[in-house]
Amino acid sequence: MASLRDIKQKIGAVKKTKQITRAMNMVASAKLRNAQDRIERFRPYADKYFDTIGELSSRADSNAHPLLEKREEIQRVGIIIVTSDKGLCGSFNANISKEARDLAQKCQSEGKEVKVFCIGKKGCDFMRKNNFEVVDRKTNVMNNFDFELALDIGNNIIDKYLAAELDEVHIVYGQFVNMVKQVASSAQILPVVPESGEGEEDVDSGEFIFEPSVEGLLAELLPKYVKVQIYRGLLDTSASEHAARMNAMDNATKNCDEMVDNLTLVYNKARQASITTELMDIVGGAEALKQG
Repeated sequence: MASLRDIKQKIGAVKKTKQITRAMNMVASAKLRNAQDRIERFRPYADKYFDTIGELSSRADSNAHPLLEKREEIQRVGIIIVTSDKGLCGSFNANISKEARDLAQKCQSEGKEVKVFCIGKKGCDFMRKNNFEVVDRKTNVMNNFDFELALDIGNNIIDKYLAAELDEVHIVYGQFVNMVKQVASSAQILPVVPESGEGEEDVDSGEFIFEPSVEGLLAELLPKYVKVQIYRGLLDTSASEHAARMNAMDNATKNCDEMVDNLTLVYNKARQASITTELMDIVGGAEALKQG
């Protein structure tokens, strides 16, 4: 059995760890409020952009713009993976990385070449460790970013797509559902294939007049649409990261409390055993003196 001093030192170490996890929980909670506010304010804009592109593309041919045109043969696939730069957020980064790995392996099994674009250190390390080609990486950017980051990434992706270096592009990110649920999600961003309700085009046809032409609007809006989707992935991942870290640190704090309780019980038992042994030695010595 460990000595009383050793047990007491362990209790002190666990209490110090608890102070750290509690502080990290409070920091993550403060950051989450800002990140959650950003994604909740941006989602209506992104959804309306999605609906607008769906309405415009339903009135134009698929060859009206290069970003709408689906290639006959998909040979090169780009995967944008968005994770955090830091850990201590449970299985959050691992889930996103595994989602990206499964998508990449599926493409490779179909004979396609996979090129990875990493945002965040954790996903980059994971994909490189699994021997995927990382053609671009942006690390230490998730703590503080704005739309300029999405513009930079979007322009790079669009240039490579228009130059036929990529035939299809997907983004893998952490979708923020609520405080306790974050889902690793993937979405195709190139070629742009907006969803639209079946049969709605015929009913609504002719109710809107577009100026300039639909093709002119698509030329202006499609590149922005790609960047909007990337920015939404960044915001979702940022909010999900802080929520996951807050939950992980909360669980760690509770585990520290349980460990302190268990170690205190062990300490009390060891202390009681030590006192009992000393009492027995005293009583035994007293009896020996009487008999002497």
